[in-house]
Amino acid sequence: MTTLQQVELQCPICETRFRSQTVVSTNSFGGKRTDFHERAAGTQPLPYLIHTCNRCGYSGADRDFTEEAEVTPVLKERVWNELAPAITCGTLSGSEKYEAAAKVAEWQGMEPRHIADLLLRAAWCCVDEGDVEAERFFRRKAAWKFEESLSSFDGVAREERAVLTYLVGELWRRAGDAEQANSWLNRVQAEVVDSQSQQWVIDAARQQRDCPREWFG
Repeated sequence: MTTLQQVELQCPICETRFRSQTVVSTNSFGGKRTDFHERAAGTQPLPYLIHTCNRCGYSGADRDFTEEAEVTPVLKERVWNELAPAITCGTLSGSEKYEAAAKVAEWQGMEPRHIADLLLRAAWCCVDEGDVEAERFFRRKAAWKFEESLSSFDGVAREERAVLTYLVGELWRRAGDAEQANSWLNRVQAEVVDSQSQQWVIDAARQQRDCPREWFG
């Protein structure tokens, strides 16, 4: 089960002190979904891995609320202009927190891979929230960012490219775009660097292209 504890954080944007909950421990069950979404028993941990300032809307992981957080005048302005208004609507859902964190990461100039991971987690939260349209929206946005990271020479380590290529295909499949999904799934084998250790990703890509199913074994 997921164990939470309260923490006190200080926002690097507005210096507001607030309480949040963070994950102390968790466990998974039943394997991972075909988009690598790992489920936990009981309370799902994802919404508690991101914190949101209840005054300005600045969002991020634990490390983003330390003295090491990179804060510029431009970042402050965008947080106040674009994130703060949403706080008046009440507590943000998990997907909304990840969307805000992705915006902050983009404004900070973080790598596309990092932003894509946040958007993917927003989509996972939407599954638990039962919001199908928002799930597809975040899957598309995550796919575009992963594609951007794959297009860069040093955006993805060579040994990770096959898995990430598969993931892009699976995201497009889940978003309802079979043509783009198959295009990416067909590229997986060409990205494999070790056919023995990466045979599973070749098999997964073929399966999701030819006869999709929900869970990995």
